Amino acid sequence: MSPTIISSETLPKASPYFSHAVKAGGLVFVSGTAPYSPETGKLVGTTIQEQTAQALRNITAILEAAGTSLNKAVSATVILAEEEDFAGMNEEWLRWFPANPPARQGAKLPVKVPGLKISVAMIAEG
Repeated sequence: MSPTIISSETLPKASPYFSHAVKAGGLVFVSGTAPYSPETGKLVGTTIQEQTAQALRNITAILEAAGTSLNKAVSATVILAEEEDFAGMNEEWLRWFPANPPARQGAKLPVKVPGLKISVAMIAEG
């Protein structure tokens, strides 16, 4: 089966350099997703909690466009701009994954985007 590119008009505009997600081999690979509003294209939130929630709302929409859900997430990569936001990100993460969270790894954002605190990539069963 060929890979399927996942896109939707209800998502923030995709970068010309990568797809929102690709569905292949029974999995959905979601690209790093930032906390941008689908309606305005602007960054949402000033706190790590607000930005984590928006990134996860965007991932939820991407997974739904792929025919799956956040409940099927198996792995996540969380990329933070600042290490001191780790505790606040975990606080919000637990609201979204109160039980059976996906495997997770972290990294530091390699570029500075004004106001951006987080990007999240995810793999889910498709």
